[in-house]
Amino acid sequence: MMASGARSQTKPDPTTDHDMSTVMDDPYAAPMPGMAHGNMTTIGLVDHARNGFDPTTMLTDWETGRTEQLPDGRTLRIFEVDAIDKEIEIAPGVFFPAWTFNGRVPGPALRAKEGERLQIIFRNFGSHPHSMHFHGIHSARMDGVPGAGLIGPGEEFIYEFDAKPFGCHLYHCHALPLKRHMHKGMYGLFVIDPDPALQLEHAAAAASRVLGSPENAEWQEMAMVMNAFDTNFDGGNEVYACNTVGQAYMNVPIRIDKSRPIRIYLLNVTEFDPINSFHLHANFFNYYDTGTTLTPTQRTVDLIMQCQAQRGILEFSFAEHEPGMYMFHAHQSEFTELGWIGMFDVQESTA
Repeated sequence: MMASGARSQTKPDPTTDHDMSTVMDDPYAAPMPGMAHGNMTTIGLVDHARNGFDPTTMLTDWETGRTEQLPDGRTLRIFEVDAIDKEIEIAPGVFFPAWTFNGRVPGPALRAKEGERLQIIFRNFGSHPHSMHFHGIHSARMDGVPGAGLIGPGEEFIYEFDAKPFGCHLYHCHALPLKRHMHKGMYGLFVIDPDPALQLEHAAAAASRVLGSPENAEWQEMAMVMNAFDTNFDGGNEVYACNTVGQAYMNVPIRIDKSRPIRIYLLNVTEFDPINSFHLHANFFNYYDTGTTLTPTQRTVDLIMQCQAQRGILEFSFAEHEPGMYMFHAHQSEFTELGWIGMFDVQESTA
């Protein structure tokens, strides 16, 4: 008798084609059928237009800068980044006094190609000294720490170095106190695509990671930054999120074409907690720690943990799944219930 109420795997998923963005029209309504987590802990919607950034757009909004050709034939890629003080809404009606890169948290997802020469023109329009420290390979004078690239309000500095190694990296402010500058929002993804010509043994895999290539066009790529916010400044977080806004991908699930593979560039910058995590429901993925290899460092897993500044690439597919809503979230229950949770809306291909 206990099993009689279990839903058949062969029956249609009641959440299929459900537009969850309409759930909040009546925030006090009962959870939609099949959704055990329901509306969770927030009521209402964040005003993304007022914030100046939208978590859904952030998933695919890669900043590639502008390019010039150097005398030696190499590409010079130039980015412009400004430090700006800005109040942002991180959950409905919950505002946070952020320090930002280019007015958004996380900052722009910078993307370049292995071997290019990079210039990052950094201007500080904020009220405190700031810097950009890149997790990559560069000279000491470009390290973005006090005495080497830390600039005061109203000043400008140009960081310059070669794009290496390929992988999923990050940048963040390295001014003191470091935990305050990190927690206030000064961080972002920094992705270097591999040069297939330098990766002969795995050229096809390398080509699939090069933004704009035919091989890359087959993939559904996303930039995800796990973060959290201490809204009362007591040293503990009250709101957890992926790309800043709590429950953003519950309110607007991420649409997935089930016929195309998925690649997530995942970064953890959570302050005040030693680790964060990513768990995928009803599926497994391959994981490339730091993204500096073209073969997985972990195969067929559904959960990975990251300490602060740890990052990696997840690759998986829903090709063999039925359409429906598939959950992902941190597997620390507190993080999940305080905002770090979302849905993949897996649909049949419309191509």
